Amino acid sequence: MEMQDAAEKLDGSADRRAESVDRRGGTSLTAVADTVEQAAKTPEQSQPWRELGLKEDEYTRIREILGRRPTGSELAMYSVMWSEHCSYKSSKVHLRRFGEVPAETPVGKLLAGIGENAGVIDIGNDYAVTFKIESHNHPSYVEPYQGAATGVGGIVRDILAMGARPVGVMDALRFGPLDAPDTHRVLPGVVAGVGGYGNCLGLPNIGGEVVFDPSYLGNPLVNALCVGVLKHEDLQLGRATGTGNKVILYGAATGGDGIGGASVLASETFDADGPAKRPSVQVGDPFQEKLLIECTLELFAAGVINGISDLGAAGLSCATAELASSGDGGMHVVLDRAPLRDHTLSPEEILMSESQERMMAVVEPQHLDRFFEICTKWDVLATEIGEVTDTGRLIIDWHGETIVDVEPRTVADEGPVYERPYARPSWQDSVQADGVDDLERPSSAVGLQETLLRIIGSANLADKSWITDQYDRYVRGNSVLAQPEDSGMLRIDEDTNLGVALATDCNGRFAYLDPYAGAQLALAEAYRNVAVTGARPLAVSDCLNFGSPEDPAVMWQFERAIAALVDGCKQLGTPVTGGNVSFYNQTGDQAILPTPVVGVLGVIDDVSRRTPMGFAADGDLILLLGDTRDELAGSAWAGVVHDHLGGLPPQVDLDHEIRLAEVMIAAARQGLLSSAHDLSEGGLAQALVDAILRNDHGARVTLPNELDPFVALFSESAGRVLVSLPAGHRDDFEALCEQHRVSVQQLGTVGGTALDVEGQFGLEIEVLRAAWQAPIRDAVEATA
Repeated sequence: MEMQDAAEKLDGSADRRAESVDRRGGTSLTAVADTVEQAAKTPEQSQPWRELGLKEDEYTRIREILGRRPTGSELAMYSVMWSEHCSYKSSKVHLRRFGEVPAETPVGKLLAGIGENAGVIDIGNDYAVTFKIESHNHPSYVEPYQGAATGVGGIVRDILAMGARPVGVMDALRFGPLDAPDTHRVLPGVVAGVGGYGNCLGLPNIGGEVVFDPSYLGNPLVNALCVGVLKHEDLQLGRATGTGNKVILYGAATGGDGIGGASVLASETFDADGPAKRPSVQVGDPFQEKLLIECTLELFAAGVINGISDLGAAGLSCATAELASSGDGGMHVVLDRAPLRDHTLSPEEILMSESQERMMAVVEPQHLDRFFEICTKWDVLATEIGEVTDTGRLIIDWHGETIVDVEPRTVADEGPVYERPYARPSWQDSVQADGVDDLERPSSAVGLQETLLRIIGSANLADKSWITDQYDRYVRGNSVLAQPEDSGMLRIDEDTNLGVALATDCNGRFAYLDPYAGAQLALAEAYRNVAVTGARPLAVSDCLNFGSPEDPAVMWQFERAIAALVDGCKQLGTPVTGGNVSFYNQTGDQAILPTPVVGVLGVIDDVSRRTPMGFAADGDLILLLGDTRDELAGSAWAGVVHDHLGGLPPQVDLDHEIRLAEVMIAAARQGLLSSAHDLSEGGLAQALVDAILRNDHGARVTLPNELDPFVALFSESAGRVLVSLPAGHRDDFEALCEQHRVSVQQLGTVGGTALDVEGQFGLEIEVLRAAWQAPIRDAVEATA
């Protein structure tokens, strides 16, 4: 093993460098750098600001801030930090509204919220959980495996940076049509990347979604969520404080992969010619990340870290600027100390590189020996590259010359803020007027049966096990519920059985018909999916995926979705702890369906009292909670059978969702239910099939007399849950429903080997399973 050469301390005294193994070489070769001194002397020198994604007025503003032209390194830093992905320059004015939602939860206050790497929620017993969902959309289109894998790696480091042990992941995926050639290119790589990285880390993948729609062809969505656990006293913050404290870069060495990756690649629209930016995608190493996780957790336990940040989008530019801006405001970095995998990199490239598996820590001098000792134990490369100062400046040197001299807040916090014009599009009225009343509905028993088989055999409602079987759902032994359950559930404390449940949801078809209602339907469904398991919903993280913010129609969709989530979270009492905005998800003029993915986290006192989704015992009664209306616009039936998208989406009643959740939570605590499954896409028909196929228990049901059989089976009215329970529990359960003013009616009983709908049709379990399992499996095997 080759040990690194010692480097001078920042104060010029004793030589000092991390005594950690670097098998990939020493420091960078000296490269010619554009210095601050040169920049001051050559104000008219041409610079590639446009190629770096900056607008002319943004470049002019940078010159005004500095009082000169930026150096090449400063230009690189501003370009990535002022990108849409990093600065939220088109969304800030709307995201600020999340501050209107009180930070209280049913358990206590948020311990950390928007502005930190991830939100942290008190869940009782001195435990806290942190969770966040983020996008890695464009990189996953360009290079599906690495794009998805590094999306998982990045969100895991966000959770780690809060002082938490990551304990689970989820993914919300969107692809083009299942039969499209480009979907066959993207889907297997994304799934392999999500599974490969998460499995290697030993993190269970407990839930998520997979949706297919033509609008995502060329713009797949890869939204990754991670949840972590910590004690209150373990909370860490991303701040560089304490003059003289040292700045340590640790983890993987810096390479040329990911230069301008997520920060720039996710801040522009693809052209119609497809992926052409393959070198911009980061390359992940999950085994290095696993070492980094264990090393970081031991560093936390040793009490040797003052502040910490992961290196994700914008790499060193982001970590140095944000740590300094959030702390005392000053930092001095010697960039040529940064260990490199590619010694030909220029300083600009080093600052922009988004190489994975890297962290930056602020450490008091007396803790350096212990810090490096722990890193060496875990075979993690660690290098002292700077120190905290009281200058209020971020100064970066390269081989003895200053290449960056900026106020860090101008890089990290004072980027451009755009009030993009937005307007309700002229086509919205015609879309909403184009309802489903004129679409042919099945009226015969044969027609209802054929419709059911078509819907359960459609790509969005079919079996996803070809995907989920590639994920380890039970590693670590604390997975209580996992896909395809309504929400994933993890045990947090083995002594008390305290646990958390998580769900992500969004129906982009509903959001297209009405962005406000669509966003609230996503919130309501995720909230309901957590509640049906018996967990109490506490908090929200969102990943807001939209087209170009330069399109007033897209910005109107975005503004309406934000307003809906703010209003909805206020009413539900679920603060938004953080999240992500992903714009420019469109190819040419074709934007994706507005897709505001909502993740909800809930807490359950005792995971042994959870409620699963599948019918569990013959003879149990089957009951339906909530009211069914003729609401089929945007439904699976309209899309699958008629290829139609128009009308108004189902109504949202958040007060009803609160009362329904109280019923489900109380029923779980009292052990009244054998199963519970929310009704959403595909309506009652799909819910019955899901519940039957989960454990191979058939069902005999009678549809409500007051409803048309078609509406009863395929309506997608919100706020409904299908439950099963022993007959002896019926009175107690109905009393709960009455107490909370939730309507309930018996549909039938569990039992047999088929779905028997009295007076309509009967389908054997084998027939249901064959139709449900075929689509994704057959499509993938056909192109293998």
